[in-house]
Amino acid sequence: MKITNVTAMILRTPMKKPFTSARGWWYKTKNAMLVKVETDEGIVGWGEAYGPAEITKSVVDTLLKSQIMGENPFDTNILWEKMYQRVEDYDPQGFGVAAISAVDIALWDIKGKALNKPVYELLGGAHRKTLKPYATGLYFWEDEGDFITPSVEEALKYKELGFKGVKMKIALPRKQELKRVEKVYEALGDDIELMVDANHGYNFVDAHWLGRAFDEMNLTWFEEPISPHDLTGYKELREKLHIPMAGGENSFTRFAFKEIIDQRAMDIIQPDICCAGGITETMRISAIAEADGVSLIPHVWGSAVGLQAALHVMAALPPAPHSWKPAPLWMEYEQTENPFRDDLVTSPIVQKDGIVTIPDGVGLGFEINQETIDKYRIA
Repeated sequence: MKITNVTAMILRTPMKKPFTSARGWWYKTKNAMLVKVETDEGIVGWGEAYGPAEITKSVVDTLLKSQIMGENPFDTNILWEKMYQRVEDYDPQGFGVAAISAVDIALWDIKGKALNKPVYELLGGAHRKTLKPYATGLYFWEDEGDFITPSVEEALKYKELGFKGVKMKIALPRKQELKRVEKVYEALGDDIELMVDANHGYNFVDAHWLGRAFDEMNLTWFEEPISPHDLTGYKELREKLHIPMAGGENSFTRFAFKEIIDQRAMDIIQPDICCAGGITETMRISAIAEADGVSLIPHVWGSAVGLQAALHVMAALPPAPHSWKPAPLWMEYEQTENPFRDDLVTSPIVQKDGIVTIPDGVGLGFEINQETIDKYRIA
């Protein structure tokens, strides 16, 4: 089998209700950069890159496509290294790796389809067939006003939908934000776990102040409290607080995650399969994390393609640590409006009663809805 074509495409739609997180810019559109890899046997694979779509598309078109044309799509390790060597001198920790991620995911989709197996079987089998989703939401929808009431109402909506966990975005000045988190925590009650995500929007002092309060509430984790570059600060927060430190969605390849793990900077690492290096590299990161007793819970924030790629990886992740009844693995289920999550594939992932089932179709387990591609694809 040989690769005959690689097509990178951008899907875009305006948001009906723009929103922001701690980073301060407003999401006014939803975007997806998809890669379609075709072969001489008629088998097609799909992948996705996380991040600014025009840049990752350009990397695929100008740098990566030429590296894999005519090659065997089964050679995922070889092709990963070949692509990485092309971008390593210029962008070893960024857009280049995100673009590689999209191609790599598509190659695994092809392998599964060619062998008539789901991708998780090619990764060694499923340690689990179901996952426990948590709803990511509670962003900031307006520039000013009452942030508490809409946050509580949104959290209760997720509780009614059956989610057993909710992750809320935090960004307000610390005293104001603490009141907001307390009200959401009280509204959800003891049966629903609450995570907080600052998108590295605080300095060390404010993160530590909030973390001490979060300790009292026994929150599930504190995600990206400070800059992802300040691993010393993460390590110090881990030493001073009880709430687990989580992060890593802005890290790329096993090399960056090895540094995080070696410094014992985080309790939970969160590589995004669509930017950390694809399925191939995420499994390498998993092996490093398991050896050092660090939990891995992927970051998921994109289309149905990236979501289903993450599900196959999570199915194949070993229990860490191994135990008689290991803790269920959380799955991120982002909740803002997104037709590329809900309409891009013919059978989208849904959660029911706090459970998501791993897809068992061949490859990544989906069929692309071409009507959605045609409707949202930009020139």
